[in-house]
Amino acid sequence: MALGPSGVSIRDRLKGLIGADEEVLRLVGEHLGQLAARDLKDRCAAGLDHDTDAWADRKRVLTGESSSRWAGSITRAMHDQWALSRRAQLAHIQGLEAGIRTIAYRLSLPLGEKGSKRAPGGYRTVQEWFAKSRRLQVLRDRLERERSDWQVGRVRVVRGGKRLLRHRHHLEVAGLTEAEWRRRWEAQRRFLQADGESGKRYGNETIRVTPDGEVSVKLPAPLAHLANAQHGRYVLAAKVSFPHRRDAWRQRITANRAVAYRIHEDVDRCRWYLTASWTIPAAQTVPLRAARVNGIIGVDTNADHFAAWRLDEHGNPMGGPRRFFYDLSGNAEHRDAQVRHALIRLLHWAKRHERNLAIENLNFEADKTREKHGRRKRFRKLICGMPVAKLRSRLVGMAAELGITVVGVDPAYTSKWGVQHWQRPLTSTNRKITRHDAASVAIGRRALGHRIRRRTTPPPDDQSDRRGHRIAQAEPGARRREGTRPRIPGPRTRSDGAGRGENAGNQCAQHRSGHAAEPAQPMLSL
Repeated sequence: MALGPSGVSIRDRLKGLIGADEEVLRLVGEHLGQLAARDLKDRCAAGLDHDTDAWADRKRVLTGESSSRWAGSITRAMHDQWALSRRAQLAHIQGLEAGIRTIAYRLSLPLGEKGSKRAPGGYRTVQEWFAKSRRLQVLRDRLERERSDWQVGRVRVVRGGKRLLRHRHHLEVAGLTEAEWRRRWEAQRRFLQADGESGKRYGNETIRVTPDGEVSVKLPAPLAHLANAQHGRYVLAAKVSFPHRRDAWRQRITANRAVAYRIHEDVDRCRWYLTASWTIPAAQTVPLRAARVNGIIGVDTNADHFAAWRLDEHGNPMGGPRRFFYDLSGNAEHRDAQVRHALIRLLHWAKRHERNLAIENLNFEADKTREKHGRRKRFRKLICGMPVAKLRSRLVGMAAELGITVVGVDPAYTSKWGVQHWQRPLTSTNRKITRHDAASVAIGRRALGHRIRRRTTPPPDDQSDRRGHRIAQAEPGARRREGTRPRIPGPRTRSDGAGRGENAGNQCAQHRSGHAAEPAQPMLSL
């Protein structure tokens, strides 16, 4: 059972900002960004020797140039950045180790030896073998450096993003001018986010938003002369309304509960946005048995669509398959929007039929290395482009709002067994079933606790059920699980007319002594 979301984040545009407001926001963001860069440097230099005393020293140094609340937000954000870099460093080490194991194994095999589905084969040519032997040494050197950094807690972080930094040396390839790149770089390095405080006015003393949408910012000490309100605050001309979750947000700030805010600039659109976020108690997940009561919807995740099929509580497909398409080309924002729209259509369809969802618990972290798939560049690009982690978080959060439970299913052999047992029986002249539709049935049956296969093997003795029931679609205690075949009206063969033929329920219609093979026909009077 997938756990519900633990936080909420909403965003609204700061409409009606005047030139003075934008200038003040840029000055405050650049000043705090410089303090954040300096604090991140100190945090990275401390490494694993960092403790509460070092944290207090960092905050004490920043308080004199900003405020105690700004200093607390900066130190906490930079510590989170350092922790994120540590997790990325560990993932990089694990990827290097996987690549080294694969290359070493393939180098030990004879040239041209074929591989299997579970293990790769040997390299094809001597040139490829020699190139991979050199790459093995390169990966071992990289692994040694990363392990030495990991042991001492040394990480490498770029405030603003390493990709954007590299664009500075390749402006023509990125399609940017130097002025456009500079604006993006400065916008990414600004720091305008403040943590909330329960018990304080409207849940945040640094960036305060009133119930009617008025936004004010507590200015740092060196910029206090720019204030246009009391107590060193600057009130923006723009107001926010938060169309999404407005009532929940207002109830929270009127109760003076903590709400964190972040102000950032979208350089491409020349707009400013305000993001509000807060934590919520974890949603109580229902028992797995309760999620299976009315059946379930099996969902198969693919590179360009979701394949879904409704199943009843016995694992039988109902209706027809549904496909929800999306396009993962383009930038990250476009891909994220496509995934959201597909998930909205899927969840609304599940809500109409009052079914919960069963989806594969995918994880491609161990399969993204190029050493495992060799020359299959297209397949590596396919699995690397699937936003598995973001899709999982989006689905869980959106499903919790609609009251839909999400069941994670082991993805092993769902596509293979779905094709083997379900694709051909569900295909008809008017409906073509793809392997992804069959996989959705397999996923739903696994979530319901049934076997994926339609029938078990026949009993070894004869065609009777001496060794147990052969149908694997229903539980032994299910009603109407097996019964007599219904009487089909009409002749049993084409040579018989209407009302003729043998009847399985008539004991006289058996080929035995003393009984006629056909029922007696009435005499017709002329």
